[in-house]
Amino acid sequence: MHNSIYSFRAADFTILMNFQDDFGDGQPDAETQTMVKLEENYRSTKNILEVANHLIENNTERIDKVLRPTRGEGESVYCYRADDETAEADFVVSQIRNLETQHPELHWGHFAVLYRTNAQSRAFEEVLTRYSIPYQVVGGLRFYDRREIKDVLAYLRVIANPSDTVSINRVINVPRRGVGKSTLDKLEQATQTLGGIPLWEILSDETSVKTLVGRSAKGVLEFAALVKKYRQALDEQKGSEIIQGVLQDSGYLAVLKAEGTDEADDRFSNVQELYNAVLQFEEENVDDPSLLAFLANASLASDLDDAKEGNKAISLMTLHSSKGLEFPVVFLVGLEQGLFPNHRSLEDPAATEEERRLCYVGITRAKERLFISHARERRLYGNREPASPSLFLGELPTELITCNSIPNLPQKWTTPLREARQQREAAAKPGSGAHELDWTVGDVVVHKSYGTGEVTHIFGAGNKICLAINFPGQGRKIIDPKISALQRAE
Repeated sequence: MHNSIYSFRAADFTILMNFQDDFGDGQPDAETQTMVKLEENYRSTKNILEVANHLIENNTERIDKVLRPTRGEGESVYCYRADDETAEADFVVSQIRNLETQHPELHWGHFAVLYRTNAQSRAFEEVLTRYSIPYQVVGGLRFYDRREIKDVLAYLRVIANPSDTVSINRVINVPRRGVGKSTLDKLEQATQTLGGIPLWEILSDETSVKTLVGRSAKGVLEFAALVKKYRQALDEQKGSEIIQGVLQDSGYLAVLKAEGTDEADDRFSNVQELYNAVLQFEEENVDDPSLLAFLANASLASDLDDAKEGNKAISLMTLHSSKGLEFPVVFLVGLEQGLFPNHRSLEDPAATEEERRLCYVGITRAKERLFISHARERRLYGNREPASPSLFLGELPTELITCNSIPNLPQKWTTPLREARQQREAAAKPGSGAHELDWTVGDVVVHKSYGTGEVTHIFGAGNKICLAINFPGQGRKIIDPKISALQRAE
């Protein structure tokens, strides 16, 4: 597949890289008559462009091009380290509310939240809904309008209320169980003949099903057995346990995994995020954490209108959908290893460069203000997992970034207190390497896989730190010294 942020459309950026050799005069950039670089940028402030330029310089496969600002310096870029994805969404929405209030020239349509995967929208949608702030999902559907979310909710609604014939019809053959339209027509016709009884009354009786649909009975009875099993569990099990069981027993997750396409991966992530939503609901609603209460809450979320005036709604979108757009204020969220850059790219340098181009696109969507955020931990299919900062964060110019993550120090990512180095090394436990006092910018270290490198940034504080280390020939990598053994070079 071609390497491009439009690779899914068969675009190939190397055509431009090879243009001079293939079609041009082959002269150096300063002398060529066949290539003109469009380097003046009329959109973003100087600080935003310098951040973008610093990032993309780390790519090897690129035309040497530097965006030059035509506007003023602007505000510094702000990086926020949140405790988790919920705190990240709270931060973003609170900043949007404050800016909209403080700056009369701004309306909701001037804000955009950019993320790597569709599933990330859910946390932001919930906070925006809580404050009745209008939003639109650009290039996609709202979380509760997505096909896979409607499918899983339909399963849960049938379990909560088997008389919900609409939901039964949606999922009785999802995933496929051999229950086709003719089978459903026979069952529906029987309900009408019997005076319009609920479809479930027939589905729940094995003899009736076998009599009516013969060889097609197997799939129908499998579905009925699944519903009966979890109806019996309604009083004993939490909604999160029921949804987990249904996803496994129905085969829904297995089918998505087996597809192995980008679309299936996206749908799989959305289903996982629905499970996260149920868990979060249970944590936040201790008085009534039942499945019925969650379903009522989900119905309210999915029934909300856009309630926007013209284009005066906050834009939520994936980075792929943001290409070609611009906004006065942009929030680039979820900059964590395995999320952005995504896990598929971590072992492939070319794929990592592609992710970096995507990050560059996200940064340059901002005209006036840019906020970047990442979380200390993120819920992945119910489990809270520690999240490492994205390697892209270590590639941004520290002098243009203000950050909340180092308390009692100037609001920058690094403070190279070289004069205190001897004191820190004396205070540190030999070989521990797990505390910020053990390290300083400029330390030369040896890693068993990547060889010798130099510490360029220190994230975090105390014993919760990560190091950005530049390894010649390997690039910059963010490493947790508690996990990866590091030694100082002799």
